[in-house]
Amino acid sequence: MHTAIPSPAPSRQAPWNKGRLTGQKRPLKPKDVWAIRVRLQLEGRKRDLALFNLAIDSKLRGCDLLRLQVHDVRAGVKVRDRGTVIQQKTGRPVQFEITAQTRSSIQDWLSESELRNGGYLFPSRFRAQPHLSNDSEIANSAFELRMSE
Repeated sequence: MHTAIPSPAPSRQAPWNKGRLTGQKRPLKPKDVWAIRVRLQLEGRKRDLALFNLAIDSKLRGCDLLRLQVHDVRAGVKVRDRGTVIQQKTGRPVQFEITAQTRSSIQDWLSESELRNGGYLFPSRFRAQPHLSNDSEIANSAFELRMSE
């Protein structure tokens, strides 16, 4: 008296990553960086431009970049030449230079958003969280940028 166990019907849905490149992506070339900067400037996306420029200058991990506060990059009304942040992963302080172009984009963002010294440099637009989350909002912005190319 053997009872046959029905085999599951084969799934007809293709895997989500079929035909897509997976794994580590190639680094951005200077030409790519400039193309992104120009596109963000033309579209008037001051927050995204400041975030992108600061990411390129500082080479910080995303979680450390998003936790930056206004006082980490601004002294009084002037954007600093250098910033220091304690890395979340290692617990060590990291100093980075802020180039003139990045200082200009940060100043534009700060004047538009009217952020204060106690707050996060990149506050969340959608959630009750105090700052951008490194998974959803940045990924959506990057996706929108790539799709518009």
